[in-house]
Amino acid sequence: MPTHLNLRADRTEGTGAMNTPSARSFYVARSLPAALDALDECGAAGAPFAGGTWIMRSPIRHEPHKRHYVAIGKIAELTAIRIDAESVEIGAAVTHAALASALATLPEFNVLATAAGHSANPAIRAMATVGGNLSTSGFAAADCVPALLCLDAEVEISSRGDRIRIGLERFLKIRPTLEPGRLLTRIILPRSDRKTAHARLPLRKSGDYPAAIVSLAVSLDAAARVQAVRIAVGSIEPVARRWERLEAALVGRPLDPARAAEIAAELANEFTGRDSVELPAWYRVSVLPSLVRRAATAAREART
Repeated sequence: MPTHLNLRADRTEGTGAMNTPSARSFYVARSLPAALDALDECGAAGAPFAGGTWIMRSPIRHEPHKRHYVAIGKIAELTAIRIDAESVEIGAAVTHAALASALATLPEFNVLATAAGHSANPAIRAMATVGGNLSTSGFAAADCVPALLCLDAEVEISSRGDRIRIGLERFLKIRPTLEPGRLLTRIILPRSDRKTAHARLPLRKSGDYPAAIVSLAVSLDAAARVQAVRIAVGSIEPVARRWERLEAALVGRPLDPARAAEIAAELANEFTGRDSVELPAWYRVSVLPSLVRRAATAAREART
């Protein structure tokens, strides 16, 4: 990983505000209000810095660094996970490794524990944050995004002046146009009696980033028929999204992995795969039915 980020790590929290210099700067915020003040003062020239796994690789993508970064990884409320009977709340600076560990004993969140625990590689999982995963518009292969979509996640967005809560689907649509100074601070997941699964096709045997992802959350009735289901697809298109036609086709039926894969094959043409140097667009779409089969099998066999 590149280590030549040309920033001066010489600013830590003092008065709670940041006097933005003309040179590049790296400000370590110790509280959320201080971070929001700093981001507000920096405007479009600044950005939050959490795990840094995406920012540090900007030169590889031929993207310039921001002039100012506000480090948020030391803020306690952004690195906390709160679990109660009604919901799970995840701070935006929680790492993938920490999230996978925290959810390991909660079967209803197996989809997210698997996504966080198998994304990229161990070194990246120890640094990359959930909030960074969600906030990076250019990262199509993020494992946690489809997992959170199928769990009906909401996100909290904070700024110096206010705090709002919106659905993740809405956030993904507006994130490229968010005003400078706004920060994703929390992810909120409702708890329910459901079975979940995450299926991915890695680009290489060693893991790393997936060619395609299918995340599934399903509730079954007493006769083992699908009562409600949410299916999300990632890495196929530039932005992950739900597969609502497939969801509708499965409701009221037994959860049959083979039949689910057949329906997925019939509906797969509604996706327009993205081309990349690693894979052609058509290949990403072609593997969707097999991933649906795998996800449905894992969900059907999952404990609750």
